[in-house]
Amino acid sequence: MVRFALRRLLVLVVALFTVSVVTFLVPYASGGDPVRTILRSRVAGQALDPSAVEALRHDLGLDQPLILQYLDWLGRALHGDFGLSFTSRTPVDQLLGSALGVSFTLTAIALGAAFVAALPLGTLAALRPGKRADTAVTFLTQSFVAVPEYWLAPILVLVFSQHLGWLPSAGWRTPQYLVLPALTLALRPLAYFTQVTRAAMVDVLKAPYITAARARGLSQPQTLLRHALRNGLLPVMTLFSLWFAGLLGGSVVVEVIFAVPGMGQLVYRAVVNHDIPIIQAGILSIVALAVLVTTVTDVLYALINPAVRLHDGSV
Repeated sequence: MVRFALRRLLVLVVALFTVSVVTFLVPYASGGDPVRTILRSRVAGQALDPSAVEALRHDLGLDQPLILQYLDWLGRALHGDFGLSFTSRTPVDQLLGSALGVSFTLTAIALGAAFVAALPLGTLAALRPGKRADTAVTFLTQSFVAVPEYWLAPILVLVFSQHLGWLPSAGWRTPQYLVLPALTLALRPLAYFTQVTRAAMVDVLKAPYITAARARGLSQPQTLLRHALRNGLLPVMTLFSLWFAGLLGGSVVVEVIFAVPGMGQLVYRAVVNHDIPIIQAGILSIVALAVLVTTVTDVLYALINPAVRLHDGSV
């Protein structure tokens, strides 16, 4: 198990190093001059003074060789220092910390609700494959896959905010503001979680140890709870981690529609305003969290299922 964890840790380090290089090169890959971008954000369309351009280039260390610039940027990034926002002149780490907290909360609630709802739905469908319950669950969840967030979000606002007046339409102040964006984000992963749970449970329920458990006198609920769910949840855990990593920075549409001050909206506004420090910090943070979550999931998966370690050659 130790060797397995060390291998995953090595993959994590290599992945983060690669991402840091790509992130650092974002301003240069965009085809523009970062110094001129900063000055244009300050002078609002006025002609740029060449001496001011060179002075700022020197102050930022952008007249140094690229490798030295990268090492300096990486050193500061490892300490959480991503500089100041071009537009607001606010430390990027402050903006990033606040936005990450919001997106983490929203993602955790949305995926947690989807996970809890998917377990009984997927199990119900697996218990009677091909029957009415299975058909109804499959039809319902596949319908969720076909509904895009940019269409669902306005519909939910019209129904629950404008027509019924039960929930606020936008903002981020009380727990009520969580409901509509979390519901919008939860439906699509709910569909995938349910179908993966169903497929896994169908295979597990055919296994010999399930038959043996029933032969020993265990009831169907006891067999499901003690034996089937543990193995049936393994594929869902992997899918959960992938969705969690993706939604941390990928819920741009939902965050913009509901005015949620999370990572999606922060990076979206940074791209619109060419705010390079926020773009760099956002990309690095999102990908780092995604790789970290995936690595932790792999280790937990191996702890639950020793066959993973055997296949990996770690045992």
